[in-house]
Amino acid sequence: MRSYDQYCSIAKALDVVGDRWTLLIIRELLLQGSCRFTDLKNGLPGVATNLLSTRLRELEQAELISREDAPPPVATTLYRLTETGLALEPALKALGLWGLRYMTTIRPEDAFLAQWLAYAPAWFVADVDPAAPSAIIQLSSGGTHAVLEVGAGRVGSRIGEVTDADLVLDGPPPAVLGVLTGVIDIEQAAQLGLTTRGSRDVLTRLRPVGRETGHP
Repeated sequence: MRSYDQYCSIAKALDVVGDRWTLLIIRELLLQGSCRFTDLKNGLPGVATNLLSTRLRELEQAELISREDAPPPVATTLYRLTETGLALEPALKALGLWGLRYMTTIRPEDAFLAQWLAYAPAWFVADVDPAAPSAIIQLSSGGTHAVLEVGAGRVGSRIGEVTDADLVLDGPPPAVLGVLTGVIDIEQAAQLGLTTRGSRDVLTRLRPVGRETGHP
């Protein structure tokens, strides 16, 4: 393992998870749970097969992940996070929240998957009006679909579609995610191509995590 050779907890952490793709592998295992090699590769567009194998081996050696042989009918190797690996979740959430400021544009070569549309609101958005009735927001972006469920002070999400959404947000990823996470307002999102159907009032209940109180 390459090392910064510094007696510093940040440096020690980066010795383990600072290589390219490593934290994204952790992200996928947090989102997907135990999964196969092919599941991980599909969730990491652009990663080379041999590099993914190397990173998984390094993470296993560092005791951040473990592997197990699933019984039939699956009959394949499954990768999962250990307790040490799961302990990285708050760090990834903090890093993702910090990174929202760079999400206002998308490059033509940027991949975008449905599970990312689903997890971002659940990780980075809070419901600041728990007394309000539950609401459902349908998210659609570039052929990917997710459902956002807001209620009782919680925000949940999943991949999929519903027919009874209180609000439908449809548009490019920077517009959909930008307006949900408060990076841009609804007018700016509309300029980026966002269309809405239903009641926009539910959006007033959403705040970025860490800014649950006060004015939007």
